[in-house]
Amino acid sequence: MHVFTENEIEYAGFWIRVGATIIDTILFLMITLPILFWLYGDNYFNSDELVQGKADLILSWIFPIVGTVIFWVSRAATPGKLVLGLRVVDAYSGGYLTAPQAFGRYFAYLPAMLPLCLGLFWIGWDSKKQGWHDKLAGTVVIRKKVHTEKVKFS
Repeated sequence: MHVFTENEIEYAGFWIRVGATIIDTILFLMITLPILFWLYGDNYFNSDELVQGKADLILSWIFPIVGTVIFWVSRAATPGKLVLGLRVVDAYSGGYLTAPQAFGRYFAYLPAMLPLCLGLFWIGWDSKKQGWHDKLAGTVVIRKKVHTEKVKFS
């Protein structure tokens, strides 16, 4: 990972992180839904069951956890965050996450979402743009500073 100086980076805010999540969700669905449809047919989409079989368990539950952790540990970002120039880093060193830290961050989304997603909305109010999952895992999401030119009217 390219190491930026503190003057070159800023904390990534709520809306750009929502955008990254939307990109990740679309990519994930593009991969898994055709496979699940092929395996289970229309019944997959009409069922009330939480898990419809081993393949569903692997593709819908285990694959997202393992894939996300692998991306966080190896690339410091999921594909959506990579596209938008975001990086998930250790809040104290600025370095890559460890595997336990990445798993902890993933599962820390649960308490962040329980009280009406307050822990996720917290990103918008926090000075370091940390959600509760970031605080629990000791992470921050950063991006290269967006330099804007002053508007000049002639």
